[in-house]
Amino acid sequence: MPEEFKIITNLFDVDNLQDINVYKSYDGYQALEKALQMSPDEVIETVQESGLAGRGGAWFSAGMKWSFMPKDAPVPSYLCVNADESEPGTFKDRQLLENNPHQLLEGAIIASYAIRAKAAYIYIRGEMWEELEMMEQCISQARDAGLVGKNILGSGFDLEVYTHPGAGAYICGEETGLMQSLEGKRAEPRVKPPFPAQKGIFDCPTTVNNVQTLSYVPHIINQGADWFKGIGSERYPGTFIFCLSGNVKKPGLFELEIGKATMRELIYDYAGGLYEGRELKAVIPGGASTAPMTPDQIDIVMDPSNFLLPGRGEFKGMFGTGGIIVMDDTVCMVDALLNLMNFFAHESCGQCTPCREGCPWTRDIVWRIEHGQGTAEDLDTLMEVADNVAGFLSPRYSTICLFGPAFSYPIQGFVETFRSEFEAHIEQGCCPIHQDKSIKVLG
Repeated sequence: MPEEFKIITNLFDVDNLQDINVYKSYDGYQALEKALQMSPDEVIETVQESGLAGRGGAWFSAGMKWSFMPKDAPVPSYLCVNADESEPGTFKDRQLLENNPHQLLEGAIIASYAIRAKAAYIYIRGEMWEELEMMEQCISQARDAGLVGKNILGSGFDLEVYTHPGAGAYICGEETGLMQSLEGKRAEPRVKPPFPAQKGIFDCPTTVNNVQTLSYVPHIINQGADWFKGIGSERYPGTFIFCLSGNVKKPGLFELEIGKATMRELIYDYAGGLYEGRELKAVIPGGASTAPMTPDQIDIVMDPSNFLLPGRGEFKGMFGTGGIIVMDDTVCMVDALLNLMNFFAHESCGQCTPCREGCPWTRDIVWRIEHGQGTAEDLDTLMEVADNVAGFLSPRYSTICLFGPAFSYPIQGFVETFRSEFEAHIEQGCCPIHQDKSIKVLG
């Protein structure tokens, strides 16, 4: 199997890395010094040439996103760091915050310089209060060292960095919902256009990047665009952090070159195989909003270009956020879908009718099926509702943001792939996997 290729996790074993002096002893903030000797446009060009794509799930070019920001706006420009990691099965950003917070801060300062921002907001999920306190300490240390505030390192560049705690809402992971929350409003995603680069927080130009994306930036500035471009695959250079959880012996994080390892290697080599030697039944490949993968599909090379989304590849699925959830043959697929639907029904912001009404409705249907009260028509209703909200892996959806597809894709994927198991629940009036489930009362 390919060895781990550690770029942004390479210092995870270093103690007390939240201390700026420890971070500096490992060449910390050298990239910032180098970036400040370049022009903002040169920084953007370097990141764009490196091929760095956003690691939040969309895989859009980070450098191109920065280039959309106006150069001479009459109002301030802002950077928002999306640390509101809430996708079930995904926990890489939290580990980056815990184990190397100054790496993120350095990347955020460089990005702010490139887009000519006057302030950066690090929006951290409300449950991550320890990480919030740690980041505030790092910002204070950086300010004392002249790396945040007025005239950073004598360059004439001014930047204030603030933390902002969320309140645990999944929808704040969507960039415009995050901006609404940061402004003190209800976290309801905005209609686009206008895009954040045109009208973001406080109606000013804004770029939103996630934690993993910005963590690569210091390394790209230090090592150069060609270095990063030579790692990973041609279309999607670099590494990616895969989060493995579920029924595996060694759950955890694994940073690998993109396009070098298969899903099978991730499960059986890196994660040690299935717990107690059980048989593999299904894999959620990229977080809760992705459709499941079956055992005969796990030889796929983990590269976004091999997936229909985002790379238009042959595999009919979504690469997602790297949150790989492994399920063995003791897991009921109806129960697994119900668990996901409980999450999505709770997290809908309620702004759009398809989500507000469709998500609880489909959740209730799945609950009936799992508890032996389903009917043959329920499966058709599930698929019809999900398809009306969002066509499976298509650009067609009926909601302001991608929350609609996020809850529709698992429904479509689970029912299509494991339809016989759903039908068995209906026909037998109970769960065939967990026989202690309630029995349907007939007549």
